Amino acid sequence: MSFNHTIIEEFRTNAGKVGGPFAGNDLLLLTTTGAKTQRPHTVPLGYVRNGDQLLITGSNLGAPHHPAWYHNLLAHPLVQVEIGTETFEAIAVPAEGPHRDQLFEHITRTAPGYADYQTRTNRTLPVIALQRTENPADATREITNLADKLLQVHAWLRAQLQHVRTEAHTHLTARASSDHQPPSLGMQIRQHCLAFCEFLTFHHTSENDHIFPALAHHHPHLRDALDRLRTEHRTIAHIKDEILALLADITNADPHQFRTELDRLARELHAHLDYEERTLIPALTEIPWPPTPAT
Repeated sequence: MSFNHTIIEEFRTNAGKVGGPFAGNDLLLLTTTGAKTQRPHTVPLGYVRNGDQLLITGSNLGAPHHPAWYHNLLAHPLVQVEIGTETFEAIAVPAEGPHRDQLFEHITRTAPGYADYQTRTNRTLPVIALQRTENPADATREITNLADKLLQVHAWLRAQLQHVRTEAHTHLTARASSDHQPPSLGMQIRQHCLAFCEFLTFHHTSENDHIFPALAHHHPHLRDALDRLRTEHRTIAHIKDEILALLADITNADPHQFRTELDRLARELHAHLDYEERTLIPALTEIPWPPTPAT
């Protein structure tokens, strides 16, 4: 068993507490999705609090290359965080420019070892903020059927899309009024939008492959509505792919085109979610959630 696996087992067995060289340190488990393998990958990492955020650093012990988990979160910003006995999803956002330097200074005041790691390498150690995707109160909301679950997912999609749109407007307006900064997209917008698009793809794929076929079988009167929803999925996917193409090069992407595509996505998605809720909620209330195991 590798050293990391030993730490992970001890962490999960003892409610986040570990012994040895990490005894007494602030430690979390970060699970990313492999950039190449698409498989989950968990690592123990030290962290520093900054208000409501958790900050982690891609020190790699001062090695000349960024750690693998950093490349993973660039490809798939939606991550899972375990801290103490709590597990939650977060969006991992690398800090940029002067903001990164301020956060790194905050980190080294709390954990001076990271300053030593920086002296060992020519690369700038990445500083990543782990931003929760939901309010902790959401975890206590009772979900008893698939209609409840769908409404919960739709609420997240609406809120996250609005967050990205507001973020993009604020960021690009500030840059447009600056004489020193070109109106380019930033890492914050990239990570939040990429996480939204990834979750949206997963949600619509799950509906197409699992939920819609089952509904069509048990509720034949819904087949026309389900066909319309599948068509809307393809329309939304096309707009999403246009946005992802822009996010592939945030430095040179046209910010006005990005906002135009984002607004178009919002119009199509809001109309789609509203129609889906009007037509499917009655049937989905009959399906328990979580699913009951087959006997």
